[in-house]
Amino acid sequence: MKISWIKLKEDTNSFKIFKNIGLDVYDIEDGEDTDKKIQELVDKDYRTIVISNELAGFSEDIIKKYNKSKNVNIIIASSKF
Repeated sequence: MKISWIKLKEDTNSFKIFKNIGLDVYDIEDGEDTDKKIQELVDKDYRTIVISNELAGFSEDIIKKYNKSKNVNIIIASSKF
């Protein structure tokens, strides 16, 4: 199972530990690109995608799309995670 984390590039605190140990943490420049990045990761067979709370408001449509999916889990995490 592939897991990834998505955060804003300017957010230097979220998912820092995961990035430091070499896991797949992706930075995006603009919150408007959240849906595009989530779809890209789903297409690359990521099955668990954790997004920062700040990005959750930008991706309501795609979160709803995968809300009942058994193959993809989208988790909204606190920015202090």
